[in-house]
Amino acid sequence: MQRYIALLSGIPVGSKGVSADKLRLLLDRLNLFDVEVLPGTGNVAFRIAVGKLAPLEAQISRHLMRALRYDIAAFIRTPAELSAIVERDPFPPNDAYSGEVAVFIVFLADHADERLKRQLRGFRTEADDFRVVGREIYWLRRLAMPSKVTGPVLQRLLGRPATLRSLESVQKLAEEG
Repeated sequence: MQRYIALLSGIPVGSKGVSADKLRLLLDRLNLFDVEVLPGTGNVAFRIAVGKLAPLEAQISRHLMRALRYDIAAFIRTPAELSAIVERDPFPPNDAYSGEVAVFIVFLADHADERLKRQLRGFRTEADDFRVVGREIYWLRRLAMPSKVTGPVLQRLLGRPATLRSLESVQKLAEEG
C-alpha cells in the first residue's frame, strides 16, 4: 500500500469548520486506510493500493461535496512527489531570494496548457513571478513590493480547481509523509 497526501481546497478545517474527526470518518467511508487528518490544515494522509489517482481525486471531491456542501477539490501527491516539488524550486537563488520573499505552490489536477502559461507570463511583475512545472505552478512573491495578485485573483485566472500551499508547508508535508 502506498501512502498519499490529499491536499483539499475549499474546506474549512478546525474550530470554525469541519472537525478532523468528521473529516476522517467521511474519508474512512471511501475505503482509504490509515486516514490521518494533518492538524490545522486542509491536508489528509492515507494509504491505498497503488492505482490511477485522477478517479480517486474526483471521488474524494464528490464525496466531501455531497456530505459537507462545500465546493471541494482534492489533489493527491505522494510524499516523494512533494519532496521533489520542494527540491525543484525553479527560481534562481540570486533572483528569487534577494530580499523578503515567499514561494507558494499552486497544485493542479493536470498539466497546465499553453494558454494558461501565457496568461501567467502576463501576470509577471517585479513583485510576482510564476513558473509552471508539471502539475504545479510556483509563485514567487517579493514581499517588499506591492502586488495585485492574491490567492482569489490567481484562482480566477486559472479557471480550474486548484489549491495553494506555501513552500514551507509543502516541505513539512513531505517530511511528515
